[in-house]
Amino acid sequence: MKKKYVVVGTGGRAEFFYGAIARDFKDTAILAAFCDINHTRMNYANSLLQKRYDHPPVAVYPAAAFKNMIEEEKPDIVIVTSVDRTHHAYIIQALELGCDVITEKPMTIDEEKCQEILDAVQRTNRSVRVTFNYRYAPHNTKMKELIESGIIGDIYSVHFEWALDTRHGADYFRRWHRDKNNSGGLLVHKSTHHFDLVHYWLNTEPDVVYANGGLRFYGKENAESRGETTFYQRGTGSEAVKEDPFALQLDQHPHLKAMYLDAEHEDGYQRDQSVFSDGISIEDTLGVLVTYKNKAILTYSLNAYLPWEGFIVSFNGSKGRIEMRIREQSYINSGGAKTEEGAIAEKSITVMPMFAPPYDVDIEEGAGGHGGGDPLLLHDLFGEPLGARDERSASHIDGALSILTGIAGNQSLRTGQAVNVNELVSFKR
Repeated sequence: MKKKYVVVGTGGRAEFFYGAIARDFKDTAILAAFCDINHTRMNYANSLLQKRYDHPPVAVYPAAAFKNMIEEEKPDIVIVTSVDRTHHAYIIQALELGCDVITEKPMTIDEEKCQEILDAVQRTNRSVRVTFNYRYAPHNTKMKELIESGIIGDIYSVHFEWALDTRHGADYFRRWHRDKNNSGGLLVHKSTHHFDLVHYWLNTEPDVVYANGGLRFYGKENAESRGETTFYQRGTGSEAVKEDPFALQLDQHPHLKAMYLDAEHEDGYQRDQSVFSDGISIEDTLGVLVTYKNKAILTYSLNAYLPWEGFIVSFNGSKGRIEMRIREQSYINSGGAKTEEGAIAEKSITVMPMFAPPYDVDIEEGAGGHGGGDPLLLHDLFGEPLGARDERSASHIDGALSILTGIAGNQSLRTGQAVNVNELVSFKR
């Protein structure tokens, strides 16, 4: 029996979901409606449905009519791809109106909203799934297999370095993400992927978190300290951007122009703000120390201005070490094909036994975005059920544990103290 879906939030991430339903899952899924604060953006989403996917336009509802949409369209599942700070409101309303939810990461941005979601799931007995596509990437699945095989014994420590480059990393400082009230900062918005991977790989939960960092590269003050004297507010239409590799000019990208520039008159949102302007409240340089309930420790770093994109992770165990190095293709969010997002440029896994020569491990070649994880995630969400629940499928508990690591990190940044994750929310499982 087909399930009916509606989408709230029709910005850059939404097409990943509604495009897949329209193109690949017509036999199992029905796309019924869009909901957004911006009619121009919803109309553009409908035009993409028709032109790219040969799908008829769907009903559109303003954000204030979210409840009306649920009552009139009667969806089985609500897909939430709105601004992060609004996720909890739509998730909770959908649950209370009898729907299940698929939400883009992060599930929400602070402990109060997280608790509200946990309570709503308990109260309504409905489900929330968080779309952690990195779990499905073949190299990350292979890493879990290696760890669970016991090849390096018990894991005592993990070192995880994530690099965002001057295209993708800079993009967070142009958009609504630059305001921590919208995104929770990169420790929540971006690192939720990485903390979730550690929980998934080690089958454990965070216990104590300590973080340090700040805004070191982006922002006007930092640029001034490096001797910069030319500034602008936004990329589009500015003469000053011609020599700036960090500038984004929306009128040179038809898709971004239609989705954002042409929609500005409704909500005032500017997608192309200068990364060296005032008003940035998120960090670009971060270091985190996490102790887990199984006594393993994680040392984690995130930097958003580096000359390469990807990650290096090392696991140290009682019988040896495993290292994985993944270099991803650089991209701007929604600035190209979805398959370009997180596409793998180089990958390697090396096992280093304690008393034997090191060796490389073959990794399955995955097609599609995020190292081949995107198609597998989409099939798990919208395709025919394969029987037992895929262990890579992430629940609201998984979503909570990943963001709580970042939320605890944010609290540690504010206080300078280590934070006990169990003190942030109350779980009822």
